[in-house]
Amino acid sequence: MKSPKTMKSQAGVMLIEALVAILLFSIGVVAVMGMQAVSIEQVSQAKYRTDASYLANQIIGQMWLDQANLSTYTTAGSAGRSSWDAVVAATLPSGTATITQDATTKSLMTVTVNWKMPNETTTRKFVSVANINASN
Repeated sequence: MKSPKTMKSQAGVMLIEALVAILLFSIGVVAVMGMQAVSIEQVSQAKYRTDASYLANQIIGQMWLDQANLSTYTTAGSAGRSSWDAVVAATLPSGTATITQDATTKSLMTVTVNWKMPNETTTRKFVSVANINASN
């Protein structure tokens, strides 16, 4: 049998153990919530990169079909690209695009799609280069 002095010195130990367990559990829950927030951010960035890649490939495909007018695609709002520019602006946050044509070869086209994630100052970009040789 325990003496009254031993029992008195042990009083409240279980409460302290419970509080420490609750503290450790709370830290774990906060860490999981932080990982979830980072995961959501990474998924949205991946979606925008995928959208930018798709949009660049879409205009390159259109240029393949309209090889006679390649030089017109370098001008924003031109007949061949005006609807595509609108899709870029609607699909990506602060989405813009540029298309350049190599002055020497005239067949090397560079498509750059830019966007800025909400609440960020960094402008992200996707660049695709296509060599569009004349069809026979």
